This record gives sequence, C-alpha cells and structure tokens, in this order.
Amino acid sequence: MVSIDYQDRRPIYEQIISYYEMLIIKGVLQPDEKIPSVRQMAQELSINPNTIQKAYASLEKDGYIYTVKGRGNFVSGNYASLAEQKRGLWKEGLKASLKEGKEIGVSRQSCLMLIDEVYGGDGHD
Repeated sequence: MVSIDYQDRRPIYEQIISYYEMLIIKGVLQPDEKIPSVRQMAQELSINPNTIQKAYASLEKDGYIYTVKGRGNFVSGNYASLAEQKRGLWKEGLKASLKEGKEIGVSRQSCLMLIDEVYGGDGHD
C-alpha cells in the first residue's frame, strides 16, 4: 500500500508516481497485473480521486501502466526499458550534482566516502 508522507515537499500525486515507478522497475508488480482503481486508492488514502487520477495519467503517459476501458489500470510489460530510462535520468542528475559539488569545493574523497556510506557492505556494486 502506498504511504503518503505529509512532511515530504513533493505533491501527493508525485509520491504516488514514485511509489509505483519503483514497484514496477523492481519487478514487484508484474506485467499485466491490475493496480487498484482510482476510487479504491482514493478511499484507502483518504485523498481526492483527482489526485490519484493525475498520478495514474502521468504513469500511463510515461509507459508504466495502461488502461483498459471498463476493466481498470494494468502494469505495462516494458519495465526493462523503463528501468534503463530511469537509470539514465538518475545518472544525469548525479553527474550534475557531482559537478556542482566539485564547483563548491567538495573533494573526490568526500564523494567516494558518501558512495561507501550509501552502498557500504550491502553487496550491490
């Protein structure tokens, strides 16, 4: 179930989008698996259905889900290409952050220490 963080600066619909993107990219939600209806999600989260609809419309536009009239919303089957696209966007953002860090005097060693802090000992290289 989606958990909304009301302390998060991102709008609720963006939190929902991020949640579903990660579930789909990680393979937790399988291709053609049905996701909760707009009405069901709105009731579960106690939020406006228009917020859910906005998130679902964005997910559909980006290729994460597809809609079947009268049946609901389903997970798209192209999660491998979506995952690659997401990694590409992440790399671009990371590169920009590293360049900014370099410009303000963050050392290479500090960056490497942060990498070790995040990845340290979890076996993911």
